[in-house]
Parts: sequence; structure tokens; C-alpha cells
Amino acid sequence: MFSLTRLLPLWAILLCLLAWWQTDWFVSLKPGILPLLALIMFAMGLTLTLKDFRRVLTMPALILLGVSLQFLLMPLLAWLISRGVALETLLATGLILVGASPGGTASNVMTYLAGGNVALSITLTALSTLLAVVFTPWLSWIYIDAAIEVPVWSMLQTILLLVVAPVLSGMLLNQFLPRMIKPVQGVCPLVATLAIVLIIAIVFALNKDSMAALSLALLTAVVLHNALGLTLGYLAGRCFGYSESICRTLAIEVGMQNSGLAVALALKNFAAMAALPGALFSIWHNISGSILAAWWQWRDKRL
Repeated sequence: MFSLTRLLPLWAILLCLLAWWQTDWFVSLKPGILPLLALIMFAMGLTLTLKDFRRVLTMPALILLGVSLQFLLMPLLAWLISRGVALETLLATGLILVGASPGGTASNVMTYLAGGNVALSITLTALSTLLAVVFTPWLSWIYIDAAIEVPVWSMLQTILLLVVAPVLSGMLLNQFLPRMIKPVQGVCPLVATLAIVLIIAIVFALNKDSMAALSLALLTAVVLHNALGLTLGYLAGRCFGYSESICRTLAIEVGMQNSGLAVALALKNFAAMAALPGALFSIWHNISGSILAAWWQWRDKRL
């Protein structure tokens, strides 16, 4: 079971290659993305209890650190990188939109696979999504100098349907029917691994044409933005003396963005080109996150 989950990056790359070859197969699976995400969240919920969330809420300084890194560090990095690699205006706009977006639900999955603090990850994702109603347009205005309408209710509905409801359902089952759930918990990491790999391949297939139009400068910018978010998120946790589990959570939560929101905002408020950074980021951060999670799994197994 561990070997299968540890090889998540390999499965992701192989399935993306298959998606490149047989694009129509995976494009037809687009309606399955949301149910698959809900399934992943439910599987994670089966491993949590109410105590996990109560423990997290006793650490307000940690939550403040995570949210601050999300909204202060990531948009600033996006702006600096855009200028550093001389991105075209619309591409720079798209990257800044990614940086100004809240944490993505995929970060919860990667935290789970990486042995991080899932309750903290879910809390930070939910809180940053709520705060994004104010911060995303404000930060975008600061860095892009353009007013952006944020789909408030759509964002809230998404977080409720994809994160809160399935996690809460799984957690309540684990809380009140632990004997029934215990035999199932062993396969939860495998279920999450298979589901996230399939989602990565579907997203890859949906953005195949856009991927072909990418420039080396944009690819560099997206990879660098994600890598710095992961690295600085982890180091921030270390600087404040937090545990390895929490440092991993901060790394993934800061480095992985709700790039789907960035794509939607770009298409609605700018031009198709501005959506390319978000489309690329949605694929790359899942691959980089899975590689990092697999490496941490491998390291934990050796210790």
C-alpha cells in the first residue's frame, strides 16, 4: 500500500502521457472531477476526529502565520517573478491572479499524503477562501491595477460542497462508529492517491491545447513561484519552531493555490492568455506536490 502511494508522481506522469495520447478519454471524464475531490475529502475525514480540529483552534498564532504567508508572500512573489522573467502583461496578470488566490483543496490531499496536519490544512484552506472575498480583488488591484469581481457565492458553495460536507461526514462516522471505520482507514491513502492522479490527468487533457502554447518564460515563472511558496512556507514554520508535521502543512498550503479560481477570474475579466498561468499551475502544483509528498513518505519510512 505504501509503495503504491509513494509512487504517486510516477503514476501522475504516466497518466498525463496517456491523457496526451488519448485526450478524448479524459476530457469525457470532466464531470467526475468534483465527485472525485469530494471522495478524497471524505476519505481524509475518515481519518480525523473532532479533537484534531479543537487542537488546531488552540493555536491562533499558527493560523495567522499560515494566512499571512498565503496573502502576503504569494502575490508578492508572483509580481517579483513576473518582472524578473519579463512576462508579457497578460501572462503577468494571470500569474498575479494565481498568487492572490486562496489555498486550493488539492493542498489538503497532498498534506494528507505527506503526513502533515490535515485539520490545520483544511482550516487554512477554508479561512483563506473566506478571506479571499476581500483579499483577492484588493491584492489584484494593488499588483495589477485592475478591479476584479470575485464570485463570492460560487467560492463559498465550492468550499462547502467539496471540503466541509465530505470531511465532516467522514469525521462524524469516525467519531461515532470507530470500530466500523477502522478497517477502511487503511485503504484511504490509496483511494486518495488514485483519485488525485486521475484528476491531474483530466486537468492535463482539458488544457492540452493551452499547454502547447506555453513559453519557456511562463513555465519558468510558474515552477519558480510554486517552488518558492513550498520552500518559504516550510522554512517559516521552522523559523517559528513548529513541528515537522506543521512545517510540511505550511509548505504545501502556501505553495499550492486555488488556480482554478485564477483561471475563472482571468477568463471573465481579461483575455484567454491571462488564463494560461493558472492552467499550467493547476497541473504543475499537483505534480510538484505529489513529488514532495512521496519524498516525505520515503523519508519517514527510512527513519
